[in-house]
Amino acid sequence: MTLAERCNLVLAFARVLYVNGQATEQTVATAEQLGRMLGLRAKVMPRWGELRLQPEDENASVIAEVAADPTGVDMNRVASAARAIDELGAGRLAPPAAAETIAAISRAPPAPTWLFTLAAGAGAVGLAVIFGVEHPVPAALIFVSAAAGAILRRGVAQVSANVFLQPFCAALVAGVIGALAVRYQLSSSLRLVAVCPCMVLVPGPHVLNGALDLINGRIHLGAARLIYAGLVIVAISTGLLLGLALLGVSLPVDQAGRAVPLWQDVVAAGVAIAAYSVFFSTPPNMLLWPVTALRWVAITVFGFGAAIGTLLACLVVGLILTPVARRRHMPFAAIGFASVVSMLPGVLLFRMASGLVQIAGGAPTSLELISATIADGTSALISILAMSLGLITPKLVIDALSEQATQVKS
Repeated sequence: MTLAERCNLVLAFARVLYVNGQATEQTVATAEQLGRMLGLRAKVMPRWGELRLQPEDENASVIAEVAADPTGVDMNRVASAARAIDELGAGRLAPPAAAETIAAISRAPPAPTWLFTLAAGAGAVGLAVIFGVEHPVPAALIFVSAAAGAILRRGVAQVSANVFLQPFCAALVAGVIGALAVRYQLSSSLRLVAVCPCMVLVPGPHVLNGALDLINGRIHLGAARLIYAGLVIVAISTGLLLGLALLGVSLPVDQAGRAVPLWQDVVAAGVAIAAYSVFFSTPPNMLLWPVTALRWVAITVFGFGAAIGTLLACLVVGLILTPVARRRHMPFAAIGFASVVSMLPGVLLFRMASGLVQIAGGAPTSLELISATIADGTSALISILAMSLGLITPKLVIDALSEQATQVKS
């Protein structure tokens, strides 16, 4: 193969990893390892929107680059690309055939629409149970709302490449259905009919990957990932609040969730995890249901606060999943987030947005409204930091120990 062909092959593999949720450090390390297999010493330079490859050969002045927006999550594509690299290194896959293989992997379809729709509905109902839904009618409305949003997202994706339009439209539908439920007295003051279908839209893996990039010194890329995740959350909040406002309904800022028994928490969290496994194209054997009970035990039995309970649970999840993700070539951010999705503070984020809208919209600004808005925002931020710290810390420690062990062996 010529130098240009080898560069293009390395970039093709790197792009599949990068745009489908693999962490930046793993993407760069895997791509550079592939380059060495092909007799190419090169440096991979990721940025938001592109991947650039610079050969280190003194006689090579070619800089190859490819457009790549890291906005997707597809574990099967990442795992398939990693397996293809292993086969290439073992000599079972020739470089020309590898180019065809990675092209086919990049076009691998996501979950079928019917399964995606079913997962969205089931996941939203699972989260609603965790937050205290009590009656079957609201649960059925949540399922219908989330399922309708999933179908709409797939339809919008066919006509527009705008990554913010899909969550906005789905949240708008959830807001309208939630407002109708309030009008016909089918929803409690928690507004779970409106909120829970929106929670399945929150881009958790991008928050975790952004945090990993910041910790590893990739400041610009980490900031870009977090800004992207924040804009998606803004799009969701805007759609939700607009849908509610169309029928004159608001989202209360200071409503607390209801406590649920342990068995309900565990089962509902398992359903949510299974739903996210469909969203992220996760193999079924990657589901780890038991870890979802740890937060409930830490808060209810031992009396820890929500942040400490979340931190402890995420530490355990990180310890369990880091070696599994490394061995099976899975994106850690995606599988980690899926395992702790029941701890997601999405409700707090949406309530904070509602409070900000009420304050900015000229509503009577009371001390209670301001305090509740600040409390929701602070609690959400602390929960996100606890989740990120809990998941990332074991990964960093295990990765460092693995790297030291590799250096000792070599």
